[in-house]
Amino acid sequence: MDYADLVRNQSGPVRLISSLGKPSFMKTNTLMIVSGISLIYPFLSSCDTPVGQGAAWGAATGAIIGGAATGNVRAASIGAAAGAAAGALTGKIIQENQAAQYGPPPPGGYPFARWAGRPGFYYSPYTGRVYDLRGVPPGGLARDVDAGRLFRRP
Repeated sequence: MDYADLVRNQSGPVRLISSLGKPSFMKTNTLMIVSGISLIYPFLSSCDTPVGQGAAWGAATGAIIGGAATGNVRAASIGAAAGAAAGALTGKIIQENQAAQYGPPPPGGYPFARWAGRPGFYYSPYTGRVYDLRGVPPGGLARDVDAGRLFRRP
């Protein structure tokens, strides 16, 4: 009995289709979605510390490498977990190096600069001098040359 006989007769045996026989395009779409979310996450997250940023970038990189190497979601998630752990460790080392370079933060943390009306330009919270902080990432530290003290870029 073939497919045409089953369609005409409809009295033939019922065949179950296993979920293991998924078309390969479904696996590819899932991999692309997971990779896309992993790439977008670091841009949408509000991680302000080197540890958080390292974990986010590590997770995204690990997911892409794990998914691309094997083509399945499980490997992408394992890669994301391993990448997040490695990124967090790297970020912690960077954070410790920054603390050694700048010294301990003042009580309440470093103050934030105020926007000066032009993109990338900010007023120092100490002297009011305008600084070009276009090369400083948001949350990064800058030094007021007049006061000799550090402040954050918003």
